[in-house]
Order: sequence, then structure tokens, then C-alpha cells
Amino acid sequence: MESLYLLIPLSIVVLAASLAVFFWAVKSGQYEDLDGDGERILFDEEVGGERSAANEVADQSVAGAMQGDRASGMRRPVATDG
Repeated sequence: MESLYLLIPLSIVVLAASLAVFFWAVKSGQYEDLDGDGERILFDEEVGGERSAANEVADQSVAGAMQGDRASGMRRPVATDG
């Protein structure tokens, strides 16, 4: 019974902190675009046939890694477009 004198106020403090964090997240816009991140992974950001800078850097790093593997004699499958 005496532990309730500690646990009830402690649970109220935890609840208040949880609500404060939740309302801060809503106010700062964390729940505005729920589908954007999931769709951003699936679709490239190519506009009018132009490649984004991130895609160019990724292609260069893959090409550099493949050249390094060829020099060491290792073989890896190469992804093709299309």
C-alpha cells in the first residue's frame, strides 16, 4: 500500500512528460507528411530525364568500387538499367 504513494505520482509525471513530447511533436510538424518518406524511397527524383546529383554520386561510387574489385580479381554482379 505504501508503494502506491510513490507509484501514482510517478505515473502522473511519466504521463505528463509523454503528453508534452506528443504535443511538441504535433506542433513541430512531425506528423504532417506520413506517406512522404515511404514514397521517397520508392521513386527517383528525376525530372525531365535529368538525373539528380545524388544519383550521379552513387553511380560514380559504384563504378569506382567495381573497378577496385576488378583490379583485385573479385567478381560481383553488375546491375543494369532497364
